[in-house]
Amino acid sequence: MSAQTQAGRVKEITATSNPIVKEIKGLALKKNRDAEGLFIAEGLQLATFALENGWRARSLIYAKRMAGHEHLMQVAAKARAAGTDILEVSEKVLGVIARRDNPQMVIGVFEQQWHDPLTIAKSAGKPGNVIVALDRVRDPGNLGTIIRTADAVGASAVLLVGECTDPYSMEAVRATMGSVFNVRLARIDAIDFDEFKAAFPGRIAGTHLGGSVDYRSIAYGSDPWCLLMGNEQQGLPSILAEACDSLVHIPMAGRAESLNLAIATGVMLFEMRRYHLTMGETASDGGKQV
Repeated sequence: MSAQTQAGRVKEITATSNPIVKEIKGLALKKNRDAEGLFIAEGLQLATFALENGWRARSLIYAKRMAGHEHLMQVAAKARAAGTDILEVSEKVLGVIARRDNPQMVIGVFEQQWHDPLTIAKSAGKPGNVIVALDRVRDPGNLGTIIRTADAVGASAVLLVGECTDPYSMEAVRATMGSVFNVRLARIDAIDFDEFKAAFPGRIAGTHLGGSVDYRSIAYGSDPWCLLMGNEQQGLPSILAEACDSLVHIPMAGRAESLNLAIATGVMLFEMRRYHLTMGETASDGGKQV
């Protein structure tokens, strides 16, 4: 994003045609997010969490009527001191940026964070550790929900295999409910997955229509695991299925032909982490129970 504002200063904007607004609004397009390495997250709670956890914000934008909000002013002051542009805008401008009629009153523009997949693999040696690998996931809502679920079970990372939808799209970020700031993300091509497997000290389980093993029959507690989930329509391709140590299926009793990808991933993750989601572990990790 071009330097349209002096870093760290407060600027008031009321016109939707303002060049700064146009640039931020442009982050709704993947090509612009990729070019700038930025994304949009909505809500004061998410912005606060991100800033407190070391995510770098380029801009913090809030509605003019929020100017007296004590917590927001504290967050804005800290962000401003770190060089973040602070934009006080009309609610109409917020709606244009968020692309909806009833936007959150606070929006942050953050720098994307991507991690090296081999580093993630090598650091996954703890028993009970789980990495989620997703093959060509297409739906941003599914991806965001999976990131949120991965966060909920304490998975260490989400690995995007092949041409996946963008986890930093506005739809995906909304679906994560803030978990995008708490889960490491990495990308890898399917043909390079063998390198990940070679570096990974645990076992890989993939869901597959031809899987002959009930997902509940495996003892997941003693090893690190990578859960490999296939594309919503096509499932796992042979190159990834062959990389799995176990192919599993989720039994179903009704007439539905399949489960939604996010639901299936959630079922698998809570089973894989069941023996580690004890009262002691969740309490020590600051976890919550539903």
